[in-house]
Amino acid sequence: MADNSETRPFRVDAPEAGPGGPRVLGRRALSRATLERQLLLRRHDLPVAAVVEHLVGLQAQTTQTWYTGLWTRIEGFRPEDASDLLAGRELVRVALMRSTIHLVTAADCLALRPVVQPAMERGLYANRAMRPIAGLDLDKVVAAGRELLDELPRTTAELGALLHERFPEGPPNALASVVRNLATLVQVPPRGLWGGSGQTRYATAETWLGRPLDPAPSVERTILRYLGAFGPATVKDVQTWSGLTRLGEVLDRLRPGLVTFRDERGQELFDLPEAPRPGEDVPAPPRFLYDFDNLLLSHADRSRVQTEACARTRSHVKNGLVPGAVLVDGFTAANWKISRGKEGAVLEIQPYAALSPGDADAVVEEGARLLGFAAAGAAAHDVRILPPVRG
Repeated sequence: MADNSETRPFRVDAPEAGPGGPRVLGRRALSRATLERQLLLRRHDLPVAAVVEHLVGLQAQTTQTWYTGLWTRIEGFRPEDASDLLAGRELVRVALMRSTIHLVTAADCLALRPVVQPAMERGLYANRAMRPIAGLDLDKVVAAGRELLDELPRTTAELGALLHERFPEGPPNALASVVRNLATLVQVPPRGLWGGSGQTRYATAETWLGRPLDPAPSVERTILRYLGAFGPATVKDVQTWSGLTRLGEVLDRLRPGLVTFRDERGQELFDLPEAPRPGEDVPAPPRFLYDFDNLLLSHADRSRVQTEACARTRSHVKNGLVPGAVLVDGFTAANWKISRGKEGAVLEIQPYAALSPGDADAVVEEGARLLGFAAAGAAAHDVRILPPVRG
């Protein structure tokens, strides 16, 4: 098996445990291990591309909230540090894990998409909206779509309409979905740039990046990288993150080079032998997570960081507007949102239960830093802790 150190592009200075370490990892131990690998126990002075690569991408279906995910992990992060890389084609936004848009490096776009392609295809064929095109030659549809997108980036509506001219028996939206799922399409700037706007336009990854997809994709290496960023983890955790199935047999092949633990429920956890597993009493400062932060979406069992109150809140959102979450002592303790007006920007924090005076002070201090980043041009900043969520 390849040297696992390749899965971590930088050294994390934290206590490590070898195969002789504790065999049962409790909730706090899992929390600290995952927070360390997610770069959330302290900010790191690292290049943006290195952080994005280490995290195996950031979920980024929203155009800009993911910038907060980088700010909360990188010391001295400026929006331009990522925005310039996106404009320069060193970072891209592309459908990957769980068929959702992720921000990844150009190299990871080309390496990861072939790995998760089976999930993209499964999602396409399971969609009832695809039934009207069941008799079409989808290879021809994809080839036509590539040709159209290589002429110039287009919206899905434009792509669908042009494909419908060539394949009149297929609904435009279904034809566009075929190309989106079976070809690798990136969302091109100015979409996603800091302070930018514009319609969602797509280009093929190969043309946009000037390189082909990885001809020898490795699900094994992808799983090792996942463990380096999200572990320790169960088979179900890896499958939840990737959208792939039948990964138990892959982890069994990797087992000789891994260490295993059990969680409090008796589930088997896989991990890299040299990965950091800090003690459960290591301090975890307040952190503001953006709406779709990977930390909250990449495990089947999210209890290592997500409280039941947070899960209830996120399951009852309106219009798909998911609130950000605040970590206190390594666990979700509040929702947050920023409101902007003529008089300035207000950060509202609504805890699930009353915060201790010390925790409240630390959250307000970190919230003030967040406003300095996210609302730098506002006339004034105000951080408010609201009464706890009812129920």
